[in-house]
Amino acid sequence: MQRSSALAALTGDTRPFDIAIVGGGATGLGAAVDAASRGHRVLLVEQSDFAKATSSRSTKLVHGGVRYLRQGNISLVFEALRERGLLCQNAPHLVHDLAFVIPTYHWWEGPFYGIGLKVYDGLAGTLGLQPSRSLTRDDVLELLPTIETEHLTGGVIYHDGQFDDARLAINLAQTATEQGAVVVNYMACTGLIKSNGHVTGLKLRDAEGGAEHEVQARCVINATGVFADALRQEDDAAAAPILRPSQGVHLVLPRDFLPGDTAIMIPKTDDGRVLFAVPWHGRCIIGTTDTPVEHASLEPRALPEEIEFLLSHAARYLTRDPLPGDVLSVFAGLRPLVNAKQGSTASLSRDHHIEVADSGLITITGGKWTTYRRMAEDVIDQAELVAVLQPRPCRTEELPVHGACNAGRPNAHLRYYGGDAAHIEGLERPERIHSRLELTEAEVLWHARHEMARTVEDVLARRSRCLLLDARASSEAAPAVALLMANELGRDDAWVAEQTQAFAALASGYVL
Repeated sequence: MQRSSALAALTGDTRPFDIAIVGGGATGLGAAVDAASRGHRVLLVEQSDFAKATSSRSTKLVHGGVRYLRQGNISLVFEALRERGLLCQNAPHLVHDLAFVIPTYHWWEGPFYGIGLKVYDGLAGTLGLQPSRSLTRDDVLELLPTIETEHLTGGVIYHDGQFDDARLAINLAQTATEQGAVVVNYMACTGLIKSNGHVTGLKLRDAEGGAEHEVQARCVINATGVFADALRQEDDAAAAPILRPSQGVHLVLPRDFLPGDTAIMIPKTDDGRVLFAVPWHGRCIIGTTDTPVEHASLEPRALPEEIEFLLSHAARYLTRDPLPGDVLSVFAGLRPLVNAKQGSTASLSRDHHIEVADSGLITITGGKWTTYRRMAEDVIDQAELVAVLQPRPCRTEELPVHGACNAGRPNAHLRYYGGDAAHIEGLERPERIHSRLELTEAEVLWHARHEMARTVEDVLARRSRCLLLDARASSEAAPAVALLMANELGRDDAWVAEQTQAFAALASGYVL
């Protein structure tokens, strides 16, 4: 997957695309894979980098949503559990089974949560993971040696999926490209082209050099997540907003706060959400919060009260109380919640929403990572109608994601690359970029050559996850990454200096 090839395809063929997609997060990339795999001619453009916003800032879980079961949204849980099973099959290098323990501190909690989780297991059907079961106090302490022991009576264990969100996004971009889609990052949609009131194409500006382009399309899909209202109002200035973003914050701690391979799920916090402590990439992620925000941002920042909320709740359940100095990174993401009228955003559903404007512009928003494939299927079914395309069956239920591979790697660090790991090892550049990070020179070269990484941030934040795992170390590694990328991309010393400075400024927002 190379940007130069995508640009050549974008500018070298004047035929209209069947479907043009604006937005390179989970929703847009999933739609591109679905449409291209059906045989349609597809363009996807992203103003920044793939998964720059919400899609790289999740809790890293592929799950049915235990809290949605509590809310009574059985249909969403059923759909999400099915999609969880399909994603485990289609991207086994990125998605794996993770055990969660709900510790109990009152005699009635074990039966109460146990019954609910048996329902959860049942809804998964043949695509389920391991069954839930009750745990004794000693069982819990064996699995979670750092759990708070005072009044601990036992627990319940259940299983859900874990994944690497940004890596999945990159692999979806590669899958879409392999299926014939034209996929371009750093290509902003600056306006819609209309004919007789109907959307017929896009005005684009290349962030690299500023070149402007116009492309024709039989149908345009607005998959811009928390920014969806902006494009809706570009189409129709009178369009009423349908989104109210909500911010979720996560803290990343050293692994010794949660040793082992088992996560903790706290079923109810002070604001009514669930709280997770999850092992991930050799670290422990604590999250999340739910804070309504007025304006969407590409780089949301954690609020002091959100950080205090997570630290104080983690201290209730861990024997060692985490302090601000223990935090390796803090990251925030915005959820595109639909139709928030009033009250807490924590109570809102994560169902997706599709809207077709009078102009033919299709907007899809809401939803969550776990159901991205089903969201894509639904919106492409709709796009075939709007664009008057020959309906074709969805193929993604059994379509492997790029890199899909069940074989283990001698170098476990490279397992998230799946089938590409052997190519990275073949570059024979195993030197690590930084002593506190596992990222190697070979990976940086691979990101620049084959994964459309264009900036130091692309490599350290999304192609690898270094920024989330250790923000300070990532900032220290930025100059070395910039030099490697400059040699690959043909950049000069001024670019290296600018990239190093820009990343240092970005990383400063991820440290306390």
